[in-house]
Amino acid sequence: MKHSILLLSVFSVCSVGHLCAATKSATQSKTPAAKTTADLAESIAPSLVKITQLGREGTDGIGSGFIVSADGLIATNLHVIGEARRLQIEMHDGKTHAVTSIHASDAPRDLALLKIDAKDLKPLPLGDSEKVRQGESVVAMGAPEGLGFSIVQGVLSATRDIDGNDMLQVAIPIEKGNSGGPLLDMQGKVLGILTLKHIKTDNLGFAMPVNALKELVAKPNPVPMSRWLTIGVLNPKMWKLHLGSQWTQHAGVIHADLPGDGFGGRALCLSSQSVPEGTFEITTTVRLDDEAGAAGLAFCSDGGDKHYGFYPSGGKLRLTRFDGPDVYSWTILADVPSEAYKAGEWNTLRVRVEPEKVTCFVNGKKVIETDDTGLRGGVVGLCKFRTTVADFRSFRIGTDLTEKPLDAELASKFRSEIEANLAQASTRDQTLDKLLADPAAARRVITEQRKKLEDEATKLRELERELHRRAMTKDILAELEKPEPEINLLRCTLLLSRHDNPEIDVTSYLNGFKAMIADLKDDPEIKKGTIPAVKRLNRYLFEENGFHGSRGDYSNRSNSYMNEVLDDREGLPITLSVLYVELASKLGIQGVFGVPLPGKFMVGYRDGPEGELQLVDVFENGKLLTVEQAALDLTDSGQFPDGSLDPTTKQTILLRMLRNLLGSSFDETRSIRESLPYLDLVLAIDPTAAAERLTRAQMRQRLGEKAGAREDVSWLIENFPENGPPELIQQLDRWMQSLRDE
Repeated sequence: MKHSILLLSVFSVCSVGHLCAATKSATQSKTPAAKTTADLAESIAPSLVKITQLGREGTDGIGSGFIVSADGLIATNLHVIGEARRLQIEMHDGKTHAVTSIHASDAPRDLALLKIDAKDLKPLPLGDSEKVRQGESVVAMGAPEGLGFSIVQGVLSATRDIDGNDMLQVAIPIEKGNSGGPLLDMQGKVLGILTLKHIKTDNLGFAMPVNALKELVAKPNPVPMSRWLTIGVLNPKMWKLHLGSQWTQHAGVIHADLPGDGFGGRALCLSSQSVPEGTFEITTTVRLDDEAGAAGLAFCSDGGDKHYGFYPSGGKLRLTRFDGPDVYSWTILADVPSEAYKAGEWNTLRVRVEPEKVTCFVNGKKVIETDDTGLRGGVVGLCKFRTTVADFRSFRIGTDLTEKPLDAELASKFRSEIEANLAQASTRDQTLDKLLADPAAARRVITEQRKKLEDEATKLRELERELHRRAMTKDILAELEKPEPEINLLRCTLLLSRHDNPEIDVTSYLNGFKAMIADLKDDPEIKKGTIPAVKRLNRYLFEENGFHGSRGDYSNRSNSYMNEVLDDREGLPITLSVLYVELASKLGIQGVFGVPLPGKFMVGYRDGPEGELQLVDVFENGKLLTVEQAALDLTDSGQFPDGSLDPTTKQTILLRMLRNLLGSSFDETRSIRESLPYLDLVLAIDPTAAAERLTRAQMRQRLGEKAGAREDVSWLIENFPENGPPELIQQLDRWMQSLRDE
């Protein structure tokens, strides 16, 4: 089969933004006079609120917010409200309201809009953060440390890029509890939402520009509190919590925050999995934010205050037997340092429990062995102490969890191949003893050797990264080789995300997707037929769970990573469509498929084989459209080209997602080399993709990879269409000749 050739010499990416313009008054008025700080405090105070996270034992956190609509919309930071927490709003006069829904949220910008049942509130006017001036006087208001409402004056220092967001830098002391409060100009208009305190000085903070908040007001993604309270919650069928703390889970990582209710802030998260009788092992990988605390494994637990604990604490590894609720009933069996433990990093803990002894390992190295038999049997899980925040992943139970050694012959073969890959022409046979005869020469040789080892380490990292990417490519191709109905497109998209980030736990996200299926599988509307099922899916995804189209940085690669779409509930038309179509497929809803419309991917559905095609715009909260309405919105002619309304294949969807990622990699901040893996993956999935083949040839040539460039140009020549322009084939021939001559 012959293929068309597209010669590309210039690459450009058009970032598509979705901007929300602030409402302007019909008549232009003069800028009102600046008010004094005292006047502002008096007039603005009724619009400020205090936000409290409510836990089992009372308050779990406090922050600030402000009223943005008379009917009960409250603005704040997303981190102020947390997840799975009941929220209470306290007004300036002391009255309290329960939050009924999270009206909108934006994780990348740390913003949230809350809804309460109230009327006739006094909203703050929203200014225009595009018009702020450096040195302008501003005031910040909030409830620092949960105290009464306060105000402080300062100046706008600058606009800074912080983690990809334009932030307003202010010379104002921001205290704990001020987060979510308003930053105002001297006329009382909101310029930003206070969000960050500088780590080096108390007199420097940051605020998210108010124009970002306007986008949430214009395009909400409401989540009822009944559903919000389930986000990130550990599955109660798998875990039982004891002694409090705040345990949540995302993407396979269990996050433990806040001290527990036990002495020393002790808290337990116990697994419901059965433990093998006699000898057994448990393991987890843990990371602590503060080595002054502790977090690790709990085992031989009675479900209450009795258990063993093996955990890092103060940079050492500790094994403790807990026989009761207080320190007088605790016995520290060992407290030892270990070079194998890396403070502040992920560390793998493993415990082997035998009838007569307990052995503890960190990162594969044995650090503690004891013949204590005070506790046996019971359940196992995780433990945390004091104020340390800890993350856990890869918790497992078994009879033997040791990492099995590689086959000796296979390991030797791989080592030889790796060493050959790293071989250099430098002199490895020089010895340090000879060089030490001359100290100056010795230092020079040591420096040269160090640089050489650093170069080899860099090459090993590149080799490791390339091996991972090729493994992901192999897994994706294996999935795509299945018959179309059997291809798990969601898994393919998660593997695409893992292609860039090896830390992604694909299984965890798939389990989360199964939980979504479980939510709907017995719903009567799902079983009534396609049209009722589509309406139920729309309510479930866009009203109950807050999935929505990206409001801000449309071209950001996060919108193309399915794991981040599931975490943040924000994405592109195509990623949201994948979730929609896969959910419909697993629920057995007939006639739902992806439709690759020009400029915008949508979901199509038919009520029966002969039913009229209807469309779902998943980017606009599941808006239902006729084909005619969509054509008027997306085309100049009011008609779609032939074939654009046909159901697309899962391979085509994946390729479209890949090309989105490829497009986002062409900017000034990323090198050509970072774009090559996407091109490699496109061509692995579709070897006939001539445009990507040509682009890769050009990139390989620029990087000096002449053999690879010749390979691609050779393919282009061999597959040049018979009726193709003669001048193009001549260009390719000249190109090939130049590659041979170089």
